[in-house]
Amino acid sequence: MSSVFGSGEISTSDKYLLEIIGFIRVHKDGHCERLVGNRKLPAGTDSSTGVQSNDVVISPETNVSARIYIPKTATSNRKLPVMIYFHGGGFVVESTTTPLYHPTLNHLTAKSNVITVSVDYRLGPEYPLPIGYTDSWKAIQWVASHGPGHGPDPWLNKFADLRKVFFAGDSAGANIAHNMAIRFGSYPIAGLNLEGVILLHPYFGGVNPIGSELGKHKQLKAFTDQFWNLANPSGTGLDDPMFNPEKDPNVSGLGCSKILVAVAEKDSFRDRGLYYKELMEKSGWPGKIEMIESKEKDHVFFLFDHISQNACTLYNRICTFINHQSRV
Repeated sequence: MSSVFGSGEISTSDKYLLEIIGFIRVHKDGHCERLVGNRKLPAGTDSSTGVQSNDVVISPETNVSARIYIPKTATSNRKLPVMIYFHGGGFVVESTTTPLYHPTLNHLTAKSNVITVSVDYRLGPEYPLPIGYTDSWKAIQWVASHGPGHGPDPWLNKFADLRKVFFAGDSAGANIAHNMAIRFGSYPIAGLNLEGVILLHPYFGGVNPIGSELGKHKQLKAFTDQFWNLANPSGTGLDDPMFNPEKDPNVSGLGCSKILVAVAEKDSFRDRGLYYKELMEKSGWPGKIEMIESKEKDHVFFLFDHISQNACTLYNRICTFINHQSRV
């Protein structure tokens, strides 16, 4: 059973309105108690990588914010690619500022030599989907406002090359990155060129189980489906096109020329990642899709481990994907 998801046991207690064991409790009075992702790390200069970070408010009305990361190599003489990153957490826990994400984004920014804009979208169930998607799109529009060099953030004005933008995320954040690329294909934003999408252990699903979900990961599928149902109570269930790309009639219109999908051998979502690759290749989408699999590793292992051979291989592949021109 996945170490990230504990035992995968589904709560049968009537003590709470809803409980996803180890992650979140919804009390009967409606308030939410998050069991992970509550500790916040400050922005600043990271001593191990030299990366600088700063927090910005994207929307004062909704308090949607982002943390911007710049590598120590950044100069005004040569602008750098931009990675807009969406964190995971099943749409209901975590933040860009937590001990899982802040060190990872420092490392990823330094390794890939990019400007990273890590989005803190609002979480369910207090802010049910599609609010998280709406917040993420608002953040993309905010980044695009820096195209002429006169946007609200001086770092983006000075260092960001908006001709080379990538959407990226892990788990639920990879789901967001995919859906934002679909939206961008239908509603491109002037001044922003979406070059690629990076999906790290994407959180996709569906009513009908596939691959290991039919066998060894049957219980874990039931466990992880809870996150989607909690975050999107008024949607169309597990076959919502935002969760099951196979049901999306617009999937061939994804608005970039290349995708990198990362999966892990022991991850219960591995087969969903493989199926996504197959789906995109058959969809009529004209771009190129690449795949990397981390052997003997589980879901989002790279958030906990930045230095193993598997982690280094993954980070190197992301760097290559961003900084080398693809031949489509």
